[in-house]
Amino acid sequence: MSESTESSGVAPEFAIALRSILDCDVRNELDVKEIDAPANLARHAVAFSCDVRPDSVHEKIDLGTGRLVLLWDDEPQEAWGSRFRVIAFAKSPLETEIGADEYSSGLAWSWLVAALEANEASYSAEAGTTTRVISTGFGTLSNQAQHAELELRASWSPMDTNIAAHMHAWQSLICMMSGLPLQNEDVGRLNV
Repeated sequence: MSESTESSGVAPEFAIALRSILDCDVRNELDVKEIDAPANLARHAVAFSCDVRPDSVHEKIDLGTGRLVLLWDDEPQEAWGSRFRVIAFAKSPLETEIGADEYSSGLAWSWLVAALEANEASYSAEAGTTTRVISTGFGTLSNQAQHAELELRASWSPMDTNIAAHMHAWQSLICMMSGLPLQNEDVGRLNV
């Protein structure tokens, strides 16, 4: 059980949301762990990291990574429109040709929206940025091939305590950014 649920004074609504996360399934391609949540952003917070597992790769798959933070405050913040806020980060290498395409910035955002819809996550007040980086080596690094990365930083407000749907959507986003399919029937349990 998460340390967050064992401390006294945890708001019941946050405890229900946290339980939904801890009970949710994790895709077998991923390693998801609870990490230290940022302090002083809200009354309650919990955070997770996610990495595509190298041993789950059976062909060339780019190993994506990400973090997700769930915040809860006593009163809805004006920008949130809810007592909950999810802050998500996802990053994955891209094929250089895809990274060079000016339209590739919109890919990660469209994948996030598709993942939220596919998992029936109820949300509002979504916001985010995508960043494409193309790296070229010079000097002693000139023999390295060009490479590209795609990064998404996003936040949105869950409209209910079913945070598992948001956790599933975040996992799907990381998988899609890494070249894996949106949905996978072969799932395991979250190890916290």
